[in-house]
Amino acid sequence: MHKFAIALVIALIAGPAFAQEEHMQKYREEPAEKTPAQLEADKKAANAYQRSLNAVPDRKQTDPWGIARGDDAAKKPAAAAKPAMKSSKAKTGTTSSGGTTNQ
Repeated sequence: MHKFAIALVIALIAGPAFAQEEHMQKYREEPAEKTPAQLEADKKAANAYQRSLNAVPDRKQTDPWGIARGDDAAKKPAAAAKPAMKSSKAKTGTTSSGGTTNQ
């Protein structure tokens, strides 16, 4: 009885595996001929796919740093840099070399 139960369990497990085997294409096996209805369905699917691609709008150029710069900076050209600061005589302070001036 024990051997019979083991054989039954193996048969139940192997059954679905053998059921799938017929649907798989074997090595060097030619694909099955399609019926005219299947060919027409494939043609309709290809046309629907092309229509869906044409329906997608063109994407505008994105600026990933636009949020960090703000809207005004994105519109200005990159060549327009800040003008140099006007040099004014400092009454007291530090010079560019780090020393102090007395005037």
